[in-house]
Amino acid sequence: MNSTPPPEDASRLREEVLDWFVRRQREGWSASEEREFQGWLVADPRRGEAWRAWASRWQAVDAIPAATVAGWRGGFAGRAATPTRRGFMKPALALAATGMAVGAGYLGWRELQAQPVFVQAFATRRGQQLDLPLPDGTRLRLDTATRIEVQLFRDRREVRLLEGQAVFAVQSDAERPFSVLAGPLEVRVVGTRFSVRHTPGIDGADGTRVSVEEGRVRVARRDRTGDSAWAAPSAASLREAVFLVAGQQLESDAQGLLGTVAAVPGEGIAPWREHRLSFVDTPLGRALAELERYGSTGLVVNDPAVAALRLTGTFDPRDPRTLRRALPSALPVRLKEAGAVTELVAAH
Repeated sequence: MNSTPPPEDASRLREEVLDWFVRRQREGWSASEEREFQGWLVADPRRGEAWRAWASRWQAVDAIPAATVAGWRGGFAGRAATPTRRGFMKPALALAATGMAVGAGYLGWRELQAQPVFVQAFATRRGQQLDLPLPDGTRLRLDTATRIEVQLFRDRREVRLLEGQAVFAVQSDAERPFSVLAGPLEVRVVGTRFSVRHTPGIDGADGTRVSVEEGRVRVARRDRTGDSAWAAPSAASLREAVFLVAGQQLESDAQGLLGTVAAVPGEGIAPWREHRLSFVDTPLGRALAELERYGSTGLVVNDPAVAALRLTGTFDPRDPRTLRRALPSALPVRLKEAGAVTELVAAH
């Protein structure tokens, strides 16, 4: 039965394995040296075990993308003689010789990948819009009363839309997919332009809507454990994913049940960029709630029957006076002054 070697023996064995490994990577490794290595290897079973463990770790490192290795090599500027993986080996193994095995280095690399290189939260006030450039070249346009969290990693880019709506003009990068997490949905792209709306506080509009202006996006329901910000979609949800192309949009309910793919309205994916809000057969109560996101209309509706009236039209949310004049013409309602606010009541 094999026993665990004393610490000093284990340390010496690691050094011997490392020494053989470095020697075998040198140019001009000869057949006689290989026979000497094989003799050393079979002389003690523990050597074979240690060698196989080392080789396994190195294979994991060897699977790391060349671009990542090049980035590491840049950190050892002046040490590596050539732009090859062999040139990178000397500094990498120098670290191992000081007690950092390549396996640990690989785990460190994975930990490095898991750490964001850019983290920032953004929010707009009521009535405010904001243009945001991100370090990767992506540009965001936030609508009023919108909150987002941005995390850029070395291998992916993620935005969490907590509330509101935004347009995303994503810089193409095939090695760093871009995901927007909005309520129950994940929207994933490489490079495209699209909008996402998530307004959980508005009755009847508490789901998520995705509209594509350019390119192609994947929309999937994501698993949510508690309030996990970065939960990934499950295999089942990915099988049910919907792909949208330019000119298409999709809405979900608050639980993430996907609706039918529809055409983007004529006014585009985000008419709010031009300070236009369009309503098509929309309950008056919901339309007023949407307008209130941009500023006070000074209007209230207390009668459920009036709130249920259907409104169609386009309005500038910065112009409540025109709204007051237009509503009695568009619907059977009248304005009833009630102190600081005006109530919309039935005309009869």
